[in-house]
Amino acid sequence: MEESLIGNNWIVDGNHSKTRDIVWGKADTLVWLDYSFPLIMSRVLWRTFHRVVTKQQICNGNYESLKKTFSKESIILWSLQTYRKRKREYPILINQPEYSHLNIVRLSSPQAAEHWLSTL
Repeated sequence: MEESLIGNNWIVDGNHSKTRDIVWGKADTLVWLDYSFPLIMSRVLWRTFHRVVTKQQICNGNYESLKKTFSKESIILWSLQTYRKRKREYPILINQPEYSHLNIVRLSSPQAAEHWLSTL
């Protein structure tokens, strides 16, 4: 991971807690898509079932399947289990002294995200 963060221009997508200290420590801006639970779940459900039906290839040559969709490793289950935790955890994390250098952009809707992107 650290090799990917060499240089001045890079973007990391995702909320990977295992690499948070490395990424957030080197980042200058953190964009938090703080969307509502219904929006998150509707997107997760649509994306998952779309991938199952179309057999769309995802990370590292993997594919979604109905079996995986309803397993303990399901992204749907993970989303259900982690939404509240992240909602509570992120305001605490972003206020930690070690992350005081970060410019925090907290966007609560797709419209807010579109507006912010249009200003770049």
